[in-house]
Amino acid sequence: FKQAGDRVTVSAGRSRFTLATLPASEFPQVDNIDLVERATLPEATLKELIDRTAFAMAHQDVRYYLNGTLLDLREGALRCVATDGHRLALCETPVDLESKARRQVIIPRKGVLELQRLLDAGDGTVEIEFGRNHLRVRRNDFTFTTKLIDGRFPDYESVIPIGADKQLTVGRDELRAALQPATIQTHEKSRGVKPELTPGRLQNVAHTPDQEEAVEELEVRTPVDGLSVGFNVNYLLDALGALRGNEVTLCLRDGNSSCLIRDADNERSRHVVMPLRL
Repeated sequence: FKQAGDRVTVSAGRSRFTLATLPASEFPQVDNIDLVERATLPEATLKELIDRTAFAMAHQDVRYYLNGTLLDLREGALRCVATDGHRLALCETPVDLESKARRQVIIPRKGVLELQRLLDAGDGTVEIEFGRNHLRVRRNDFTFTTKLIDGRFPDYESVIPIGADKQLTVGRDELRAALQPATIQTHEKSRGVKPELTPGRLQNVAHTPDQEEAVEELEVRTPVDGLSVGFNVNYLLDALGALRGNEVTLCLRDGNSSCLIRDADNERSRHVVMPLRL
């Protein structure tokens, strides 16, 4: 390894590479991030928040504020939220803060993916520093700093269906197994599947463009009769894959409503899937 002026030569055995360089003084400095809030929480918890929501981020959407994940710091809780306009994923954890002021920042997609790579599910803790234009995550062996997306995240709480009293409870693995065949039979673009509810029973109906049909039936706990709504089967499977409970609860209002999916025993992680017209 040799440097001569603005060139660096790297040699190994019979190989030699000469590379151009830039002045070190031009390397961006982000030592000061104009700190406005700080929170400390278990590293495994932050990793879980990100892992259970990041899949719902938009990718190269013209609505640039969707191409990332929202960290919503509120009194007593930290929420991680992602949406691409068709589905939404939310996960939260309690945190202790001196300040009661609410902070919302949007981490860009590249920053979220890098945090997923860096964070471990160990027993350590991390410190999150909220700046006006940056976010910093500190662990004893690394410091990660990312610029934030300058935009206003949608009012995600208004998307979560209120009064969704049509509910069913079922084993998470059983529902996933019943939905999997629909990924083969559904239309390539819409991936539409139409769950049909009757008391104690759920039928998942999917059609191909050639009028072929696939029907998967399973027993569920529900008193609902005569309700059917169309959904993208991949969005349902993604939500089920991000949950952790043995049983899940699906909540609906009517045949045109979005579907709220959560663990049957808690609401810490919630997923919303918008309906499809089939």
